[in-house]
Amino acid sequence: MRKWLLTNWMQEIIFLGPAVLVYMLIIALPFVLNVYYSFTSWNGVSGNISWVGLDNFIYVLKKDANFGHAFWFTARFTVAVVALTNLVGFLLAYALTHAFKTRKLLRTVFFVPNVLGGLLLGFIWQFIFVQGFAAIGRMTHSAFFELPWLGTENTAFWALVIVFLWHGAGYVMVIYIAGLTNVPKDMIEAATIDGANRLQVLRSIILPLIMPITTVCLFLTISWAFKMFDINFSLTKGGPFNSTESVAMNIYNEAFVNNNYGLGTAKALLFFVAVAVITALQVSITKRKEVDL
Repeated sequence: MRKWLLTNWMQEIIFLGPAVLVYMLIIALPFVLNVYYSFTSWNGVSGNISWVGLDNFIYVLKKDANFGHAFWFTARFTVAVVALTNLVGFLLAYALTHAFKTRKLLRTVFFVPNVLGGLLLGFIWQFIFVQGFAAIGRMTHSAFFELPWLGTENTAFWALVIVFLWHGAGYVMVIYIAGLTNVPKDMIEAATIDGANRLQVLRSIILPLIMPITTVCLFLTISWAFKMFDINFSLTKGGPFNSTESVAMNIYNEAFVNNNYGLGTAKALLFFVAVAVITALQVSITKRKEVDL
């Protein structure tokens, strides 16, 4: 018996030990340190760390208008991109699950933008908005292309939405394709024989059966949108006049630009709690709408 237990313990240590160690060093330890530093005043460089208790949190919640503005921008941005990314991703998936010759090529084409890194993507689209759209506007005199896409608060907001949508819709499309291909064909055929049209089949059969996939896609897009930093940093840098500064960028500026590491980690902890609560609510709500075959 002792030999059996020892053998099992050795197997668990060998197979799980490296993963647990990496998790502790990369995830758990930095999180614990983040919690500790959020109660301190520290510039991130010197060895002088002073304990300030809840002062950082009180300042962020009551006096830091920039953080409030960044959170409001991030919330609006999240609502817009989550709705559009899932809508476009599902429509692409629904269209590309039908049998036609170029569907595999089109799946690849729509997925390719997700392969590009966020920083590179932002710089590419910055050139497109500033140079490419301006050139097309001069040739066509189209009001859409003549807009100052990165020059005003409203247009910069929608510029970020466009880039995020272009980047993320293909990934969501692949997940929806996996869900749509697992919908039982006999149920669709039976509904069609009974006289249901495509819209009725979509609403009454397909959408309820892919709710587990929808739960996953909503969770992913909500977390992506709230944590957006690289596209924001490379495309607008929070401008014009901090009107498109996301929470992640606000935390970065506070900790690494202003050297207020304690205040920055306090913001990060509050942000973590907010995102955790929102995603937990989303998963709870969508899980209730799932149906079993």
